[in-house]
This record gives sequence, C-alpha cells and structure tokens, in this order.
Amino acid sequence: MIRRVTSPYAQDGFSVGFEWGPVGAGVVAGDIVAVVDVLSFTTAVTVAADLGIEVYPYRWRDETAVAYADRRNAKLAVGRSEAGPGDVSLSPVTIRRAQGVARLVLPSPNGSTIAKELSDGGATVIAVSLRNRQAAADWVKAQGAGRRVVAIAAGERWHDGSLRPAVEDLWGAGGFLSALDQNDLSPEARAAVAAYDAVADELPNLLHECASGRELTQYGYPEDVAIAAEVDQSRSVPVLRDGMMFGST
Repeated sequence: MIRRVTSPYAQDGFSVGFEWGPVGAGVVAGDIVAVVDVLSFTTAVTVAADLGIEVYPYRWRDETAVAYADRRNAKLAVGRSEAGPGDVSLSPVTIRRAQGVARLVLPSPNGSTIAKELSDGGATVIAVSLRNRQAAADWVKAQGAGRRVVAIAAGERWHDGSLRPAVEDLWGAGGFLSALDQNDLSPEARAAVAAYDAVADELPNLLHECASGRELTQYGYPEDVAIAAEVDQSRSVPVLRDGMMFGST
C-alpha cells in the first residue's frame, strides 16, 4: 500500500485555514478561498461591486491588458499616480467617482494575481476586505457545510520583490474568519482571528497608522485608507467566475 505524505504546510485536518501570498495560496488549498488585499485591490473590488461594476482581475497593466480590456469592452484601470480626471485606478476613490463604467479591468500584482491563479485551479474565489468581512462570512455560511474555507492575505512587496506581510491584510483575513464563527480553525487561522480581535475596537484609526496606511497617506491618498476602513459597510460579496468578479448579496 502506498502511503501519501501530506505537506506539513497544507494545514490539513482543519476546515478553516489561513496563509500568506501567492506561494501560500498554492500550498493551502480550499473549496472557498477568500483573497484579502485591503490596501487596495479587494477594497476596490467591493466598491465596484456596490456600484454594480463588473471587475476583471489582471496581473499587469501592459499591452496584453489593453487587448484584454478591448475584447471585453471594459475600461482599463491606470496606475494610481497616472490617474487624471475621469480615469479609474486601483484607488477606490476613483472607482466611487467613476461615471458610465460598467466593466473594469483591474490590474494588481498581489490580490488580483492570487485571485486569478486560484480560480484557474478550481477554487471558488471571493474578494474580502474590512468593508465586507461580515457579509462575506454570511455568504460562505449560506453555501452550506462541508466546504473547506481558506483566507489568503495578499501582503505587499519589498523593493527586492520579497513578500512584505501587511498587517491590514492580516486584520482583514482575521475579521472574516472571526465572523465565520467556526471552531475547527488551523493554528494559523486562529492567530489571524486573534490579531483582528485585538484591534477591532481601534479600527479605523489603526488602519491609518499601520505602515501601508501611512504609505498611502504620504503619497497623497488618505481617502483610500478611509474607504478601506469602512468596516462592515458593504454587503457585496464579489465572486470570481469566468474571469469576472461581480457582487453577490
């Protein structure tokens, strides 16, 4: 008889798991996977979903992204620093102000890339932020029992390309997992829940004071942080199907 050796990193034996980044997403598998990129991909997606905008995640904004948007009759988001009047970017503020946008291609090297890779692997992928963490948990519970749920904190990147664990994504993932109200959490998932519970009463102030919040504020985007800090203000649960995310409520 051949005995299968399970990876010690897979968090097998637990119905709820948690990991970091694209590599972690490939190791800890789930039937339903919540991608969490609070500043700002998943926050931007929830803002778009609130407005009825279809979002197509894409990895990079390059020539292939232009062609991809053209084929879908969609608006291609520009870089944050490149956005002028009427443009849409990864900044949730620009999405909230957008006029006449029905479809949006939203490049993001972190959250968007992870979501696309997971969906290609057969998982049901949802976009989770602090704005919709309770709604997302309610949606997952409504799907019925027996499904393994995993939260992936996207994190950010240092200048050398290595993963920078971003505390806002830890809080977003932990807030979602906490709202699931399940007992069978992996140790990693329990740690994420504990991290959220420790700061829940101090949000949104701590979101402005964390490294990523300070970074966006320094670059001139404090409103993006304020929108990301709208805890539980969205009932939209964007689900990735056929390359497109649209809000289920």
